[in-house]
Amino acid sequence: MFVFIPSFPHHPVDALSQQKRVGRGQGSGYGGTSGRGHKGQKARTGSSLRPGFEGGQTPITKLFPKRGFINQNQKTWAPVNLDRVQHWISQGRLTSSPENPITARELLLSGCVHNVHDGIKLLGDGASEFKTPIYVVASRASKSAISAIEGAGGKVVCKYYNDLALRDCVKGRTDRLSAAPTRREDIVWYGLDRNRGFMSPVTLKKLGDMPFVEERWKTLAQQLGVWRQQNFIPLKK
Repeated sequence: MFVFIPSFPHHPVDALSQQKRVGRGQGSGYGGTSGRGHKGQKARTGSSLRPGFEGGQTPITKLFPKRGFINQNQKTWAPVNLDRVQHWISQGRLTSSPENPITARELLLSGCVHNVHDGIKLLGDGASEFKTPIYVVASRASKSAISAIEGAGGKVVCKYYNDLALRDCVKGRTDRLSAAPTRREDIVWYGLDRNRGFMSPVTLKKLGDMPFVEERWKTLAQQLGVWRQQNFIPLKK
């Protein structure tokens, strides 16, 4: 049985472009004025205009100046104060349990927040009136909010959400694995117990066998501990 193998050229078609020759007659397409057109500053020899030059007219970069930049790492949190959470709980619009903690989905569906933005941040306004023990998983939480929730007998965990994971949380999807933080700042922040980070071994030890604690959190905390114990070789000067 013979298999026909076509012979391919060594170089694909149009891989090597040929030099464009100008001033070699009208039939070449680049004769006469050699592609420069008729008259004008750009048709003369020695014409080299810098980019953005508009013939002395005020350039658009001066008419409409752009200043500053867009920080790609900036996050916009959806703030939620404890007095508002307590009001929603008193009205029966929010409930929490170790099996079903309060997340961005519950806060959005109950109307406690109208947009989750890049995640939920718990704030401590109204902490003195907060008396209900709750279980909540948010993106960020202030120290006053953490102390008030734990003082009432509740638990709070700060979990990292990227855009896709936050959308899955709002939609109620659990079939996809949520992404772990990749930026060094996020890894360090969510690995600290004072922030109640979900990657902190101390925080996970305090939570114990809570039903909402995922096995993935324990795996990430273990990997973070191994990373912290590495002995990096200093660079030779």
